[in-house]
Amino acid sequence: MMSVRFAEPDVVLTGTCPGMCPDRERDERQRQKRLHKFEILEGTVRDRLPSADPRRIVKEYSRPAAGKEPAQQYELRPASVLLKTVHYLIDEIVPRHEEPWVEVYDYVFDRLRSVRQDMTIQKVSGPIAVTILEKSLRFFLCASYWLCEEPIQVFDPKMNDIHVQECFSLLLANYSAGIYENEAEFQALAILYNLGSVKALQHALLLPHHIRDSPDMKLAFGMNRAFAEGNYVRCLRRAGSLSFLQSCAIYRHIQQFRHHLLRVFNHGYSSRNCRYPLQRLANLLGMDSIPSAAELCQRHNLEVTGTSVCFQKSCYRDFGPGTRQRELGLVSKKQGSKSKSSIIHGD
Repeated sequence: MMSVRFAEPDVVLTGTCPGMCPDRERDERQRQKRLHKFEILEGTVRDRLPSADPRRIVKEYSRPAAGKEPAQQYELRPASVLLKTVHYLIDEIVPRHEEPWVEVYDYVFDRLRSVRQDMTIQKVSGPIAVTILEKSLRFFLCASYWLCEEPIQVFDPKMNDIHVQECFSLLLANYSAGIYENEAEFQALAILYNLGSVKALQHALLLPHHIRDSPDMKLAFGMNRAFAEGNYVRCLRRAGSLSFLQSCAIYRHIQQFRHHLLRVFNHGYSSRNCRYPLQRLANLLGMDSIPSAAELCQRHNLEVTGTSVCFQKSCYRDFGPGTRQRELGLVSKKQGSKSKSSIIHGD
């Protein structure tokens, strides 16, 4: 008689590491002089072999590799320690102003990636996972704006985007298994960030009524509809009423709105004898000043004279959306006096 073997259920490891970094990694990185300056024990920086501060060192991301030993329980941080680690990064590292903030970003980026790695191995889900992912998303979304003017060699928005999408994917999956206070806010942020995405919209339309009918979701649906209809004036007007976090989520689309709108204006008002007021154009484009609007027009080879622009089809050059820059009216002013840490915590 043929014997039947039943597949054994997957064994899910539960971490036992009590600190933000396993002892073995701390000793190894200290020995190899791979401690980040944020992790060095005060008074040992100039030593031949600087010491790690056990209260400040955080486990770094480890890239999976073929033949590499699987993580052991003592190397994995349990859910409560992962949340404690995220709070430490937000409260102690994010506010640092002694170094360029892009250096702070790089460090927090790597350590949050390590947190998600430990979460994935242990299949952490539920309230703690949701809290970690929500705070991570606020960090990545805000960073995409705070660092928007940095060169690509310093800050790569595409790499940041990969991690935004990963966090959204994990977070929305967790939302499907429970009821969470901030779900409507983050479901709306997913639509705003992925404006025009059929997949994002289809997901949103299948959500429960109490989520779909929330103010945040109605706003996001309205923005998505205006974008789908090519009504970029409405998109920019609605962008003015968004919160700071929502504005950071929509920020990557703003240049695209303006680019499309300028093409429409150039087609509709093309005439050698027609002069369009730059002040009105700046208002419609949601730009901070007349000089900003003039610079945009000149970049597309349009003639600017005094306080007006001459649209002409024969002169217009389509160079695509321009470089990213700070937006005082549409984004920056909405941060107000709030600190980076308080925004990332969702206070």
